[in-house]
Amino acid sequence: MALGKKQIRLAKHIDEHVKKVIAEGGDDETLLLSMPDYMGTFKQLMDTTSKEQMDELCERFSGFYRFGKLLESLAQGIQDGSIQVP
Repeated sequence: MALGKKQIRLAKHIDEHVKKVIAEGGDDETLLLSMPDYMGTFKQLMDTTSKEQMDELCERFSGFYRFGKLLESLAQGIQDGSIQVP
């Protein structure tokens, strides 16, 4: 199934944000602190795309990919106990 214009626009929005944070000297911690403003957008994409479509968005938008990988790493760390949560 082809990606819709809205899906591409939302992924590009996240991609541009991540690239801006990095261009300004930010690292993963800086990016993590800025993520809450983009979580709704990411969730919307997760709810409206297939795995294949998400893979395509990650291939097209490196910042979007980095955002997703950071979330994945965070979730894994919480699951395996290496990141403690209150």
